[in-house]
Amino acid sequence: MDRGSLRIFLGAAPGVGKTYAMLEEAHRLAAAGTDVVVGVVMDHGREQTAALTAGLEQVPLRSVEYRGTSLPEMDVDAVLERAPHTVLVDEYAHTNAPGSRHAKRWEDVDELLAAGIDVLTTVNVQHLASLNDVVESITGTRQQEVIPDAIVRAADQIELVDIPPELLRQRLGSGLVYAPDKIDAALANYFRLGNLAALREIALIWLADRVEEGLAAYRERHHIEDTWPARERVVVALTGGPEGEALIRRAARILSRVSGGDLLAVHVRTPDGLAEGSEQDLAAQRSLVEGLGGSFQQLAGDDIAASLLDFARSVNATQIVVGVSRHTRLQQLLGRGGVGAAVVRDSGEIDVHMVTHSLAGRAPRRRLTPLLGRPRTVAGYVLAFAVPIAMTAALAPFPEINLTTQALAHLCAVVLVAFIGGLWPAVVAAVFDSLLLNYFVTPPVGNLTIADPQNFFALAVFLAVAVAFSLVVGVSSRRSRDAAVARAEAGTLTELARGSLARDQGPADFLEQLRHEFQLASVSLLAADDGGWTVRADAGPGAPPDPDGADGADRIGPGLTLAWRGRPLSGGERRLLAAFEAHLAALLERQELATSLRETVRLGEANRIRTSILRAVSHDLRTPLAGIRLAVTALERQSAAMSAEERAEMLAAIGSYAGRLDSLVANLLDMSRIDSEALSVLHEPVAWREVVAEVLAEFPAGAVRVDLAPNLPAIDADRGLLERALANVVENALKYAPGSDIVVVATAGGLLAPGIGDRPVSELRVVDHGTGVPPERVMAMFQPFQRLGDEGKGPGIGLGLAVAKGFVEAMGGVLAAEPTPGGGLTMVIRMPLYAGPHDEEGD
Repeated sequence: MDRGSLRIFLGAAPGVGKTYAMLEEAHRLAAAGTDVVVGVVMDHGREQTAALTAGLEQVPLRSVEYRGTSLPEMDVDAVLERAPHTVLVDEYAHTNAPGSRHAKRWEDVDELLAAGIDVLTTVNVQHLASLNDVVESITGTRQQEVIPDAIVRAADQIELVDIPPELLRQRLGSGLVYAPDKIDAALANYFRLGNLAALREIALIWLADRVEEGLAAYRERHHIEDTWPARERVVVALTGGPEGEALIRRAARILSRVSGGDLLAVHVRTPDGLAEGSEQDLAAQRSLVEGLGGSFQQLAGDDIAASLLDFARSVNATQIVVGVSRHTRLQQLLGRGGVGAAVVRDSGEIDVHMVTHSLAGRAPRRRLTPLLGRPRTVAGYVLAFAVPIAMTAALAPFPEINLTTQALAHLCAVVLVAFIGGLWPAVVAAVFDSLLLNYFVTPPVGNLTIADPQNFFALAVFLAVAVAFSLVVGVSSRRSRDAAVARAEAGTLTELARGSLARDQGPADFLEQLRHEFQLASVSLLAADDGGWTVRADAGPGAPPDPDGADGADRIGPGLTLAWRGRPLSGGERRLLAAFEAHLAALLERQELATSLRETVRLGEANRIRTSILRAVSHDLRTPLAGIRLAVTALERQSAAMSAEERAEMLAAIGSYAGRLDSLVANLLDMSRIDSEALSVLHEPVAWREVVAEVLAEFPAGAVRVDLAPNLPAIDADRGLLERALANVVENALKYAPGSDIVVVATAGGLLAPGIGDRPVSELRVVDHGTGVPPERVMAMFQPFQRLGDEGKGPGIGLGLAVAKGFVEAMGGVLAAEPTPGGGLTMVIRMPLYAGPHDEEGD
């Protein structure tokens, strides 16, 4: 059975018309003869949306009974039994009621898709996990229901439902989105014009990135190398010379005319002279590119133009910016036309900008024996015949010149060919020159016979000297080339080390750098695992899952293998790759050392806590002990003279001091259990109402006001630990906000919270209206032995909130602090809802 297709209607904010657009599409499909049903549609009281639902077959919702409340949810079994062609499922990120088959609605949708049913659904950008915190920073509201981006990206179609912010506010003011009593608050908060504009831009950028991913995958799948100018992407070719800054700024100006473009600067290291740039200039240009929002790449290749064009096509670049050649006219005549000319010639559909600069036509200083390329070698073979002929023709009018002078002149021709063409063209020129001398100079002239033995000896010496000189030139050329390759490799490794030290680079970032450096399709770091392979990090699409499916693989450490796809590497590239692999091994070792350092820091913190415990024992524990001793001594010595009221007062003091002592010792022991990870948690269904009643019974009546929602669902917690945690939080509020209105509030549940995964949670808030806590002290407030304003705050050693946080997190919850509107502090305890007995092995 073929899997159904998923189509998502994406909105930037509530009220843009996602559900309305989905219903309109459903009517269009139904009119075309498609079997369409409504699985679940949430109209939220919007009359226009509800009216559009009419005329479509609706699968009845099922009721989920939970603690006396009936919650409507989509009936997945009924939809599967009905087996329509297309089903409408609103609110893709919705969290199902406890007791449902799946915790999330997107899991229901996945089951429908697996059954071959097409699904239309809706989602807002604030529900996407990667954007949840961004949206919160803009709007000040955290969306509790989130969905992984990968789930949304896997959709067959994503359609953006977009309207201008001004129109959305107009719709909101007209009562088409929210009820009249909520309009003013919504316009003043979430639906401010700036918020909506930012959310709209976020939605457009996110969708553009998803489209870019899809386009890249399509091009990879169909082996398309031609550039598709779907998005402006400008590649700047940097030589390492001072002109690079001008090229980067020109590329930035080109991109400033469009929105959403990418700037990529590329430097190709190669034995060619153009790659001999200044490391200082390259570092400055890297900083400039990154400051302009672009990225910097280092590549390795024998042909700068070819490497540059390969990279540009791999990133689907639309434009390339190169500088005008620094070669002189003579160098261009000798085949050194410059990278720019080669890029223009082979760029195809990519636009090339040739940017002039102050160094154009001013060649940098070179070695006397430049490195040879294919054009120079071809030119050398041509000159190996042309120069000896020209030299013979030039000397023909002077028959009086003797053989020795003729040989020296022809030797100069061989030297010229050797400098231009290298070893073998010079050898050819030497042999050809000796034949010309024999035929045209040595008697008898006009044939290859040599009458005088001395002439034969002279020609032999000439040929030997010419070949020897050619060999010297060839060896020098090879040594120069080897030195240039080593210099290029050293420069690459220097840049590799500098980049790693300058930024905190992980394995995935390093593999991406390696992929670009060697122009590979994909690279993977694989770890051996029970006879198979596990991908530890990868870069590029279609990364090899095992060494057998790769174009190359190297073992870089115990159980670790680097595998790649794209092309086989040459011997020189493998030598450079070995250095990269050594650096990768060092990077992995550094990560392990960082982990070890964190563990050492943790042990150091534990030692600090133990030291603080000793200090607490020497001070805070002695106070209640001294009070108990004084009260007991007074009872022993003066009991007969005391009245009943005085004895009762002494006993009450003993009880109070004993309670304080018990609380201090309990907190110390609890902190020790938390620190040693020896805390045992008994998971069971717990009711907020019962826990709150039990805790508040320990405090004076009326000190804390309770406002709990009816029908609160059961939470998954250890009742004893939760009571201790809540008691510490309430005690802290009473201590630091005396006389203020302290309220305990609990929500009905069904929300999602960061740090708890995908499980729905219920919140309990302890709200005070005291002086509050400065933002910079909030994190320290949860550290052991931390007290805010010790003077006049009564007894305690600063462990209450640290113990409470440890208990809550041990139960799988979250304890956080938020400022109370109007002043004060709100402590929030978020606990997951109870969903059945725990599996002890996975707990």
